[in-house]
Amino acid sequence: MADDTFPDDVAGRLAALPAVRAVTLGGSRAQGAHTPESDWDLALYYRGGFDPAALRAVGWEGEVSELGEWGGGVFNGGAWLTIGGRRVDIHYRDLDVVEHELAESRRGRFHWEPLMFHLAGIPSYLVVAELALNQVLRGTLPRPKYPQALREAAPPVWRERAALTLRYASAAYAAHGQATEVAGAVATAALQTAHAVLAARGEWVTNEKRLLQRADLRAIDTVVAGLRPEPAALAEAIAAAEALFAAAG
Repeated sequence: MADDTFPDDVAGRLAALPAVRAVTLGGSRAQGAHTPESDWDLALYYRGGFDPAALRAVGWEGEVSELGEWGGGVFNGGAWLTIGGRRVDIHYRDLDVVEHELAESRRGRFHWEPLMFHLAGIPSYLVVAELALNQVLRGTLPRPKYPQALREAAPPVWRERAALTLRYASAAYAAHGQATEVAGAVATAALQTAHAVLAARGEWVTNEKRLLQRADLRAIDTVVAGLRPEPAALAEAIAAAEALFAAAG
């Protein structure tokens, strides 16, 4: 299969699975920012009960998770596959959950969830961002604009999380010269601040890969690179991070 027909071919197979109502292409390939080595990110949207055994039965090489195996919540599982020599990630999306989070985002409401590989975790409106940014290959899905209520409500929530993260690092880690823990806290707070900056702009976020660049917070690298396991130095680093984050956005 050629790259120009590959996503449509795979989407056709996914759309034929029981309970699947729509299939989208996401990630860098949906936004035209991919390289030849980029993987393919697909999401299958289901209504009611979806049985991962149906996806497993297609016979593609790789791992297929059960529902909720990736932590539950809005990001509730998927598969890591190799199809036609290409790396393909498939995400499960429960339409009832997605529609609920869309309605919540329009009211300026969301919640935070932990997710593997995401330092700052994810906001529940991530699944709404996917609706706005992904390419629909099968079915029909809403294409929401960034809600004004969310632009107003989300930034202070993210900034408070960043402030609390650094405050804890100052008391629990910096005072004891624990540079590794401070590094983790500074990185986490930087990404939380970046979420705040982009929410204030009304820009959707689907992952952390380019979050610091988009929020103009790449200067935090200098702070992290200069960390030393000395209480005074760590206190100075946290103060520098706080100043950078306060000026962001």
